[in-house]
Amino acid sequence: MNVLRQDVDALNAVLTVKINPEDYQPKVKAALDKYRKTAKVPGFRPGHVPQSLIQKQYGKSVLAEELNKLANDGLYNFIVENKLEILGNPIPKENADVVGSFDQPADFEFSFEIGFSPALDLPLNSKSKFDFFTVKVDEALIDKQIEDLQRRYGKLASVEEVGEKDMVLGKFEELNEDGSVKEGGVTNSTTISLEFLDDKKSTKQLIGKKVNDTFDLDPNTVSKGDKDKAAMLGLKEEEISAVGSKFQFTVTDVKRMELAALDEFLFEKLFADGEVKTVEDLRKRVADDLNSIFNGDSDRILTRDVYQYLLKETKAEFPETFLKRWIKLSSDKPVSDEDLDREFDAYLSSLKWQMIQTKIFKENNIQLNNEEVLAYAKNLLVGNYAQYGLPAPDDAELTETAQRLLKNKEQANGIYDRMAEQKLTEFFKSTVALNTKAVSYDEFVEIASKN
Repeated sequence: MNVLRQDVDALNAVLTVKINPEDYQPKVKAALDKYRKTAKVPGFRPGHVPQSLIQKQYGKSVLAEELNKLANDGLYNFIVENKLEILGNPIPKENADVVGSFDQPADFEFSFEIGFSPALDLPLNSKSKFDFFTVKVDEALIDKQIEDLQRRYGKLASVEEVGEKDMVLGKFEELNEDGSVKEGGVTNSTTISLEFLDDKKSTKQLIGKKVNDTFDLDPNTVSKGDKDKAAMLGLKEEEISAVGSKFQFTVTDVKRMELAALDEFLFEKLFADGEVKTVEDLRKRVADDLNSIFNGDSDRILTRDVYQYLLKETKAEFPETFLKRWIKLSSDKPVSDEDLDREFDAYLSSLKWQMIQTKIFKENNIQLNNEEVLAYAKNLLVGNYAQYGLPAPDDAELTETAQRLLKNKEQANGIYDRMAEQKLTEFFKSTVALNTKAVSYDEFVEIASKN
């Protein structure tokens, strides 16, 4: 058996596998002998079926199977021995006929197309500059976080007058053009949360209203889209287009969140470790927790920015025609040309990033060993327990749970992906020049939301 390489261009080549009778005849004979021993043919005892009958019934299929195995083995060995960096797998050459006859077997030739993986030169070094955004954890942000905690553990109480963060319970009634209540019109009781209203005019209109007050209110101004408006009016979404905007609203109740007191009972609910005993302790703990959260977000923003930079600036040409054929041939389901063209750019970006990440890991000897993966899984579990205010179990139980978690393929893949991203972030932070910028929380959220 011999494999010949013919380069088409810098990105594509054809590998021709030449198989001689001495390559396949012993394998075909052994396979047919095995069939003869086990074949059940009417009129013959097992093992006594004439060889000619076995040859006639199974000869071509066995020959095809053995030729396929030999061709695949030849391709694989040639690629490995010559250290070819290819994309996907070899695919049969388009419009190429197999050289050789199954009726009179002799020499055979099979031609396959391969696409080469482009060599990447990553534009990333110590002179590469990136902004590293951090959040200014000031007193106002700490106050807001503490108030959110108080609200989470507070309780709702009825009040007489609407305030800026209250929930208003009331009834919508559809009106005629003259302002009278429409007979048989839309009527529905609902709740409006002022804290989440976007329309400032409606917010101002509602503040100060009291129980039993009735006034005109356009449901469009206190809802977010047709789906929300339909739920507010007790309608199906498809019925909204037939409904006007003239409604009156009657306040039936006003609910206000009474903040939980900053005392030992709240501290115990929030922090099971018992380390927070005073308001000063609480403020320090909240500041530390916020910094910890934002540090992780800062890392993710940096990784996103470097990722986008590398995708844009790393030059790479791909054997696109080959890849499109390979995708269609290797897919479990039929792929139309229209679907392929629509999704191909996204596929190339994903492929390019995989190659970039592989290159970084390989050249910098970045690895994910079993000990690290297990430790990471255990830390995730500890974090989950802490989230619910529960102490983590002992190390033996924690290890057993983590090992069980890693046996789940989907869960394990998620953990490996998160660890790989963490390793990449560490590499980026140690490689590029960071320009640290402290920004406000609102600015940080805006930066984080950019694609």
